[in-house]
Amino acid sequence: MGMDLSLQFLFSSLVTASLVTLTVAQQQRLYLDHSCSESGGNFTRNSTYETNLNHLLSSFFRNTTHENGFYNFSSGQGSEMANAIALCRGDASSSDCFNCINSANAELRDRCPNQREAIIWYDYCMFRYTNHSILGNMEINPIFYMWNENNVRNVAAFSQALGSLLNNLTNTASSGTSLGKFATGNTRVGPSQTIYALLQCTPDVKQIDCSSCLSQAIGLIPKCCNGKQGGRVGMAGCNIRFDIERFYNLTAADSGTMPTPASSPSYSPPSNNTTTTGNKSNSSQTTIIVSVSTVSFVLLLISSCVFIISRLRKPKLKPQKHEATEAVDELITEESLQYDLNTIRAATDHFSDANKLGQGGFGAVYKGTLAGGKLIAVKRLSSDSRQGDFEFKNEVQLMANLQHRNLVRLQGFCLEGKERLLIYEFVPNGSLDKFLFDPVKKAYLDWERRYKIIGGVARGLLYLHQDSRLRIIHRDLKAGNILLDAEMTPKIADFGTARLCAVDQTQGATSRIVGTYKAQSEVQRSQDLNSGTTISSRSGNEVAVASENELSITELYPR
Repeated sequence: MGMDLSLQFLFSSLVTASLVTLTVAQQQRLYLDHSCSESGGNFTRNSTYETNLNHLLSSFFRNTTHENGFYNFSSGQGSEMANAIALCRGDASSSDCFNCINSANAELRDRCPNQREAIIWYDYCMFRYTNHSILGNMEINPIFYMWNENNVRNVAAFSQALGSLLNNLTNTASSGTSLGKFATGNTRVGPSQTIYALLQCTPDVKQIDCSSCLSQAIGLIPKCCNGKQGGRVGMAGCNIRFDIERFYNLTAADSGTMPTPASSPSYSPPSNNTTTTGNKSNSSQTTIIVSVSTVSFVLLLISSCVFIISRLRKPKLKPQKHEATEAVDELITEESLQYDLNTIRAATDHFSDANKLGQGGFGAVYKGTLAGGKLIAVKRLSSDSRQGDFEFKNEVQLMANLQHRNLVRLQGFCLEGKERLLIYEFVPNGSLDKFLFDPVKKAYLDWERRYKIIGGVARGLLYLHQDSRLRIIHRDLKAGNILLDAEMTPKIADFGTARLCAVDQTQGATSRIVGTYKAQSEVQRSQDLNSGTTISSRSGNEVAVASENELSITELYPR
């Protein structure tokens, strides 16, 4: 009882502290996808095209005059001319629009360092540059799409209502003027469900071209998003999105045109060595806000998980003497999950650096595209990885039997020769730590989204500890192991070091230190719920270092 009261007090205190330090984000700058065109060719360092491109990017807003959320600018002449366009979502405010484009401007140059043609999609804007004329020309490629993993109950009725809604909105959006080709709307499916949709084209194209682009995008929905509660398709010249929850600004969307922006702010030219921009005079203030709010959020996340789990824990029972891993072997047929190595090589372009998403302690993670267009994430274990055959088999067996919206879904594995590969669903927004410690992306984590992430992680842990068929202790929960999907739904990942317990086991000892701990002296074998968390909070720029190396949740299950 005393512990529960202490946890409630800690939880309440952290909520209060977080509400004081957290600010509601004013910029919706969520990265969705990008494409670096190989067909357009590359440019060399210090070439004429690079000079023109840098001039274009650094002076983009100062040389554009449109105030309807669509911007275009060119720099240079002839074949070395650099052309760029930017389009903000029709319901974006002027400040959201400018901040989104400025972020996309900087990030695209960093993601595509020497390509003549590239495009990037954010939640609130699209930014594109190329060496050929694009103004007034409708282009379809490149294309990206993503979907909500949750399914609708009545696929036929939902698809029929969605199709009718999108066709009606196509007519509305394509008939728009040069001030904007944008439409939103909704329709009912049955007595209790509503579908919301948003369609938009670049306003420089003809009505027939806009209608054609949107029709092609709608035609891709059965391929990517059939029966899903939400989805989106983005093309070079248009984009569509639908969901069962309203995601657009109703007031701005109703007007059908972009809000008139105030005077354009001044932006610093993008650097080849960084993806962040900012006002130097505010650097100290920014560091303080980032540090305090980040630590508060992590403390709140950990305390919430501990609080929820502690309220649901059962009285201690005598430990069972059997290996829970034996039960796992009986639950799956490994052959049904196995992929051919050549298939994965083709999907990842032979594990090219361009598809590399990150590097972990066990190996690298790559983005892959299967023959049908399905995106996957491939975890390639290095030959000298700390994750051995046991951990590899452990992760395959565990993940194949876990089905929860707050857990990353394993879709297969590959074990050929020296290659050990785990194939997961692709989670487009990466890990939580990338948002917490990126001064640009951090703005997207307003209090509502942070609260949603906290609740999702807690539900995922509750499923692992109590509701799944196998009782599982993650043992390495940290911001880097919490992934965020297209809707910012958190998904717990990386089960290579997880531990299985008997269904009624409430005690256990751990002989191996896992995750981010550096030495065995940093943790005691007899840690319980109250001492299962190690938090190292630093000041200033050291907060990010603490997250990567010293912030972890270990064995939250009461032992």
